[in-house]
Amino acid sequence: MILALKIGFLEVTWVDFIDIGLVAVLLYQVYKLIRGSIAVNIFLGILALYLVYLIVRAAQMELLTTILGQFMGVGVLATIILFQQEIRKFLLVIGRSTEVNRDTLIKSFTNWRTQHEDDFDIQEVIEAAKTLKATRTGALVVFSRDSELKFYVETGDPLNSVVSRRLLLSIFNKNSPLHDGAVIIHKGKIKAARCVLPVSENDHLPPHFGLRHRSAIGMSESTDTLIMAISEETGRLILARNGAYIKGLKLKQVEQKILEYLHDEEPKDWSAIKIEPESQPSEQQEA
Repeated sequence: MILALKIGFLEVTWVDFIDIGLVAVLLYQVYKLIRGSIAVNIFLGILALYLVYLIVRAAQMELLTTILGQFMGVGVLATIILFQQEIRKFLLVIGRSTEVNRDTLIKSFTNWRTQHEDDFDIQEVIEAAKTLKATRTGALVVFSRDSELKFYVETGDPLNSVVSRRLLLSIFNKNSPLHDGAVIIHKGKIKAARCVLPVSENDHLPPHFGLRHRSAIGMSESTDTLIMAISEETGRLILARNGAYIKGLKLKQVEQKILEYLHDEEPKDWSAIKIEPESQPSEQQEA
């Protein structure tokens, strides 16, 4: 093993530098994952407790070492319980980064059989969105490209119907029993309505964002989907993807973003997208 440097009795090799660098990258990725949520405070608390444990053990404080050692002994199990949502999100990020190139021959071979199922008349969705915005009717629509989202579909009422403007308007009508919740669209079909979505815990979202918008962003954080949310108070439309959202889009731009997502052509970093802001709404909370 090649020696990099020696400090007193401590010998540091190049492998140690690589080890420290990888740990630093891992901690930074974990921080990015939980930044803005309540989980970051829990993470810092556990880290501080572990540092105290190392100090009291080095100082040979037997009583404190024994007490804190009991907490450290169940640390892995406690971490899994406390950070189950963040661990799931972390594994999802890893799964996305190691995904096989979609332009490979195998992907092309499987797509020729399912392409006709993915295509649907996007104008039906855009026309419905136009009416929903004009009438200030709240709506939440999930577009899924690869997954059927069975877990979320089972929380609502299954429909398995062709996408149409009239059906979407009927679902989100304020007097409809199906309006409270999300519609999930997969392979050109409305799989279910009145579906329950996870709510984002991001503390940096605008304070006027209500449950509908937070559910849209929460769903985008947990799954590889594109979500369209329309405010019941202001008629404002946002698109959420990968935990980020864009607003101020014209309906033509909304159509373009949905098609880019369905054809796997959308930019990976939505934070880099710059959209001209729309006129500021009143300070009412957006549903």
